[in-house]
Amino acid sequence: MDMFQKISEERIKKAYKDGEFDNLPGMGKPLKLEDLSAIPEELRMAYKLLKNAGYTEEENTLRQEMMSIEDLLKKCQDDDRELLQKKLNEKLLRFNQLMSKRGKKTNSSIFKNYEVKIQSRLK
Repeated sequence: MDMFQKISEERIKKAYKDGEFDNLPGMGKPLKLEDLSAIPEELRMAYKLLKNAGYTEEENTLRQEMMSIEDLLKKCQDDDRELLQKKLNEKLLRFNQLMSKRGKKTNSSIFKNYEVKIQSRLK
């Protein structure tokens, strides 16, 4: 055992004797462990980091759907454009709601263009 481990152990023992661990939340209750068995072992740390940062699967799905709709809009005929634009607007609104819950601003060019369109309609 090196010096830092000894110092740490001594401080933990002293805190335990002084009762500093007595009133911690969840004391005496089993730990709630997450089941990460469906996630490959090499991706678990990245998954935990994203989850702790508030990143959700719904957010990722919305991003992918918005990119797909934008690609379709670039290649579609005028007949389908209105329906696709409506779907994109719905996805954008939902995505913005998710981001506002996390306190994040959407700096993507997608949202800037959308914001400009809304402002021009309101004028």
